[in-house]
Amino acid sequence: MSMNIFRLCGDMSHVFSILVLLLRLRVAKNAAGISLRTHELFLLVFITRYTDLFTTYYSLYNSVMKVLYIGSTANIVYAIRATEPICSTYEKSQDTFRHVEFAILPCLVLATMTHFLSGEGSGLDLFRNIQEWLWMFSIYLESIAILPQLIVLQRYREVENLTGNYIFFMGAYRALYILNWIYRAYYEPGYRHHYVVYLCGVLQTALYLDFFYYYIMSKRRGGRFSLPTTTK
Repeated sequence: MSMNIFRLCGDMSHVFSILVLLLRLRVAKNAAGISLRTHELFLLVFITRYTDLFTTYYSLYNSVMKVLYIGSTANIVYAIRATEPICSTYEKSQDTFRHVEFAILPCLVLATMTHFLSGEGSGLDLFRNIQEWLWMFSIYLESIAILPQLIVLQRYREVENLTGNYIFFMGAYRALYILNWIYRAYYEPGYRHHYVVYLCGVLQTALYLDFFYYYIMSKRRGGRFSLPTTTK
């Protein structure tokens, strides 16, 4: 994948979001308002997407970023699950999205249909076939991995400053990657379009739109960031 300003800014936004969350956990030693399930989903995304880490070398930058994403997300999951006093402040009762039934399993089915039934795996050896299938699974899963976190925030309503910044930069990362795809389509000779990736990227960005609106409004007002009460 070629480098351009949109991809670089997207990657840096992603890294910054993770660092902000790690800072929140390690300094405040508090996991209130953080969804463990979202980060377990993101960890699964990175593990299944980067199966080529030890088989194909693209660049030092590419390898470092992959290791950083896996390692930092694993650190977040471990901190919330097993590091005191952080794990004692995690409210499991608020983090109830059924991520196996409504995220992992549907994405496995979609990845199987897209990869095998479309014939994309034909002509590949078994290992390469599995890699491509897992990569497709990770694309689908990443598009909805933030859902448990957004649901937790809606239940808390009051959003802690660092948590709000973390989610904002996560959303900015995906929005910048959409600009990256547009840029590459126009300026990169032989660029291969992948419409499933586009669709999932747009879906992922759309999930953040409501959050973006209230985040920006709170910054303009200079007050505490809170989400509106859901009305029936």
